[in-house]
Amino acid sequence: MSDRTTIVVGGTSGIGLEIAKDCIARGERVVITGRDEERTKAIAAELGEGASGIALDISEPHTIAGQLAGVGTVHGLVLAAIERDANSIRDYSIDRAIRLVTLKLVGYSATISALLDRLEPSVDTGIVLFGGRAKDLPYPGSTTVSSINGGVTGLINTLALELAPIRINALHPGIIGDSPFWAGKPEGVLEQYEQHTPGGALATMADVVDATQFLLRNRGVSAVNLYVDRGTAVI
Repeated sequence: MSDRTTIVVGGTSGIGLEIAKDCIARGERVVITGRDEERTKAIAAELGEGASGIALDISEPHTIAGQLAGVGTVHGLVLAAIERDANSIRDYSIDRAIRLVTLKLVGYSATISALLDRLEPSVDTGIVLFGGRAKDLPYPGSTTVSSINGGVTGLINTLALELAPIRINALHPGIIGDSPFWAGKPEGVLEQYEQHTPGGALATMADVVDATQFLLRNRGVSAVNLYVDRGTAVI
């Protein structure tokens, strides 16, 4: 097992869990976080030796530093915790909007700040923030989601300057056809999205994992917004 430790915030399910599994397969130590302590620790145990779990809700940023106090040196940080929300302006939920903005913009920043004394100050250390293509491809009810995903772009620009030589990048997935959210959609739903990709196929969780590892490890890449959507924006 290598000395490299990667934290995956939001690593108990979906893409975050797949990233954690890939890090373990590479021989790294992995810390996953989730809101429920018992569930998070159980999933970490299933990942095997080298994995540990911490309860963390980044929508409550004042608790972040305390929850991460026991973490040692960190070489990679993936902020994949997201919440899906359709919040129409005509029927606007202020509480849901505040929670989502806090989770992604304040919560992501507070997590990095809390770990700053343990993030190895090296070009080999990478941080990846998850945004999303809704920033460029909005839909009715996506005002909050589209706005905060655009805000992630601002975060990586400033953090890349502040934290260099540590590298900061953002990954913006499109519709990921085999993810838990999309795989269970009724028949015909995914087909209409596949028609909007040049190759007639949607990106997969494996595509996102591979892109995440690239951003974590490539020493020449910082302040980059990487789209993983099989070219949805082309047509």
